[in-house]
Amino acid sequence: MISCGNLEEKAEKVLLEEQISTIKNKFAPDKRVALFQVEAVAREGKYLLKGESNLPEAVSALKKRLSDDNIDFIDSIQLLPSADLEGKTRGLITISVANLRSNPKHSAELATQATLGTPIKIYKKKGDWSLIQTPDGYLAWVDDGGIVPLTEDELERWKITKKIIYTETYGHVYERPDKSSQPVSDVVAGNVLELLDEQNDFYAVKYPDGRIGYVDGSKSQPYQQWLESMEPSGESLVTTSKQLMGIPYLWGGTSTKGVDCSGFTKTVFFLNGLVIPRDASQQVHTGIPIDSIQSFDLLEKGDLLFFGRKATDSTREKVVHVGMWIGDNQFIHSSGKVRISSMDNKADNYDEFNRNRYLRSKRVLKQEDKGLISLVKTPLFKE
Repeated sequence: MISCGNLEEKAEKVLLEEQISTIKNKFAPDKRVALFQVEAVAREGKYLLKGESNLPEAVSALKKRLSDDNIDFIDSIQLLPSADLEGKTRGLITISVANLRSNPKHSAELATQATLGTPIKIYKKKGDWSLIQTPDGYLAWVDDGGIVPLTEDELERWKITKKIIYTETYGHVYERPDKSSQPVSDVVAGNVLELLDEQNDFYAVKYPDGRIGYVDGSKSQPYQQWLESMEPSGESLVTTSKQLMGIPYLWGGTSTKGVDCSGFTKTVFFLNGLVIPRDASQQVHTGIPIDSIQSFDLLEKGDLLFFGRKATDSTREKVVHVGMWIGDNQFIHSSGKVRISSMDNKADNYDEFNRNRYLRSKRVLKQEDKGLISLVKTPLFKE
């Protein structure tokens, strides 16, 4: 037989788990961008709350709910950033393209990438790896070779320095202002470096880790000048997208070394001064709706097209692919490689497969949305 005490304890445990689930669904519904890993363990008539979160407001809300329900608990939740970081909770990417992984090991899935000069948040360390968050909110692990940890003050001092942005698809920084000299490293489109001086049509630059080099002035631009020239349009997005033609598909790729479908659209928009969410299933929630019934004449250059599985009575919609409209009944996307496909069934590049799984189109260009970051309006790389 089960005692009343056991029934009450079981009911209390169910209520506690429901409260944890409610808070998680409210504050951290997407584990890709929010961390709330909390569980309750019964201990001597109370419950031990353990786990970790980077959301202090979520932890506070949980504790209030449990107190209101008269549930005795011991708070052992670790709030991130970890105190072990000793204030080095910010940082910068210091290599051309850092591979960010789903777990702290090189054999783990490539979750996303971050390019040179990207400011990051650091939450904790595990061995030679750090759990970081990129400006688009994505959480992933990076090895020590990819970042330089900084304090808030150190990052702010970096932000006020003059910088350049590399604008070509791929290139190098050299030891001297001479293309025949020893390369310091490779660079890709969107890399940002501190500007020290100009010399012989080269920019003298400084890496976040202190390395010094020279970059071809014809393939880069002072960041502030680049920013002030930003007038993103459908035409500029199409021009940028075509410069990436043929770049290989890479799961998790968000750079000109390799891109997956959403990494491609993300890169195109970034090079036009706009940071958009990482994944297609996140990008679909930004901007304004344009079409969902294949009325492609409503689309404008730069609109995003989403593909996947339509919702049914028993299953939810699933977005698995994204491309960008370029006009003339065509869209550009990363599928095997960056390519152009057509919605016209008479065209040589007709894409029957993707037309059959088309879901909807959204317009993110020049839209106000919490999921979109304008580099002109937000001082991501500068004060």
